[in-house]
Amino acid sequence: MIGRLREFIREERIFNEGEGLLLAVSGGLDSSVLCHLLVKAGWKVELAHCNFMLRGAESDRDEAFVRSLGERYQAPVHVTRFDTAAYAEQHKLSVQVAARDLRYAWLERQRAALGLAAVVTAHHMQDNVETLWMNLSKGTGMAGLHGILPLQGHIARPLLFATREEIAAYAKEEGVAFVEDSSNITDKYTRNYFRHNILPPLQALFPDVVRQTGASIDRFREAEELYKQAVEEHKKKLLVKKGEEYFIPLVRFSQAKPLATIAYELLKPFGCSPAQASQVTALLDAEPGRYVTTASHRIVRDRKWFIVAPLNTAEAGYFIIEKEQENLRLPNVAFRFQYAQNDTNAVSANAAVACIDAAGLQFPLMLRRWKQGDYFYPLGMNRKKKLSRFFIDQKLSLPQKEKVWVLESADKRIVWVAGMRIDNRFRVTEKTRQVLRITMTEERS
Repeated sequence: MIGRLREFIREERIFNEGEGLLLAVSGGLDSSVLCHLLVKAGWKVELAHCNFMLRGAESDRDEAFVRSLGERYQAPVHVTRFDTAAYAEQHKLSVQVAARDLRYAWLERQRAALGLAAVVTAHHMQDNVETLWMNLSKGTGMAGLHGILPLQGHIARPLLFATREEIAAYAKEEGVAFVEDSSNITDKYTRNYFRHNILPPLQALFPDVVRQTGASIDRFREAEELYKQAVEEHKKKLLVKKGEEYFIPLVRFSQAKPLATIAYELLKPFGCSPAQASQVTALLDAEPGRYVTTASHRIVRDRKWFIVAPLNTAEAGYFIIEKEQENLRLPNVAFRFQYAQNDTNAVSANAAVACIDAAGLQFPLMLRRWKQGDYFYPLGMNRKKKLSRFFIDQKLSLPQKEKVWVLESADKRIVWVAGMRIDNRFRVTEKTRQVLRITMTEERS
């Protein structure tokens, strides 16, 4: 067993000889056996125990047992106590999730403070198989198929090679003492339900199901590596970074296969859920200006691109304006949108105020930084002019040009070069019935 442990640690590169380890010990069979194995194999270990104060005297018994292990193996013991039930109620969590969150946060703080290489837990092959089946039952992507990883950050699981039966046999052979946790009997926890009710019928049909599934998990992990490599290749081809925005070419994106999977993996870093990724792919058949908003970004369908821009940040270069929106405040500048009937007071000579024939607009509007190739029809002209030429005529310096915003209708026509000139196609005429009055206010820093 010790030889297999050393081989697994070496093959998975979990930690190195001579490194100090913080071993999470509950006092149960698995962690007690792992403690015995690591000490016998010559690793320097310090023991860490969480008393969750959920089982009364039994919780105190477990704590005392772990302290006795420390004395037996001459290893330092670190113990903490949590009012887990109160924490779960305060944070609206299940007791199981609350205990896990409290445990891992404390273990990592202890590891860092002690300068140890890893937090070591006693997850074994059956734990891994149960995790896979739970992930499959809840619905999982590719990552859910790898189960519990041997090394994840500073958390090491060197016992994943062993079955529960092998661990129990080793404990019996070596006389390893341990305590029983009465909560392992109940089915109210999801893992226990799978352990007691799902795996046994499978084992009745396929006696070697744990080992066979464990071997499949290893293959899934290798397949996931290939999957990640393929995803990275698609990201290189499809994501173009410009400032704080990312641009995705529509034609190339639409030709990617399998599109649903690529769309999700491409957009996941921008807070996109699987359902929202499907909404984005549906935008391929939508008109320009339509968008999907995630928790952190807005994905806008442009003429030739999807534009992925961060929400409400100083760096964002694109802002969507709905018809009912009244205000938009950005760093150093604010915009106010008001509707009025066309009368003698509707039009202003102030360049910071744009008076637009509302009938010509298609919503949502987009406020964005100008870019090379932009053109509009300056007020009073029937010919288009590139903004780059317009700025030369206006004698704008480079820093001034970099600060220019343009307002764009959903049909991609520029409505207003903000603070400078509206487009002649949106001017107010005697036929205009409703005017959109936009006031731009610059805040001097």
